[in-house]
Amino acid sequence: MKDNSANEQRRKNMQAIHSKNTSIEIKTGKALWNRGIRFRRNVSSLYGKPDFAIKKYKVVLFIDGCFWHGCEYHGNMPKSNKEYWSKKLSRNKERDIEVTNHYISEGWNILRIWEHELKYNFEETITKIVSFINEAKQLKL
Repeated sequence: MKDNSANEQRRKNMQAIHSKNTSIEIKTGKALWNRGIRFRRNVSSLYGKPDFAIKKYKVVLFIDGCFWHGCEYHGNMPKSNKEYWSKKLSRNKERDIEVTNHYISEGWNILRIWEHELKYNFEETITKIVSFINEAKQLKL
């Protein structure tokens, strides 16, 4: 007999996961805003819907979740439904490469940050992002 309570709990867990406005994105956005960086969030008109974008300076920033984007340190493969998850997570990695290559070929400045970078070294990572944006601004001037 199938355990429906486990399936119901998994369903609730999956419903709680958001693709945008995650707590780490909100915290990052506030920190960047407080440092004078003005941006747009989850810009659907840009390829791959970057988490943060500054069109004027051709800057896009993606915050990659360790699970969803296959972090070599913190990503893990679920034990159930392995075939589905293997395909899903592999496709996410392929899409990340496609999106990165798209922006590079279009002359954009792209930065990908791992979720764990923000969790473990928040201030240092924010400084890294601000420096990246300021360098892109200088290139545009």
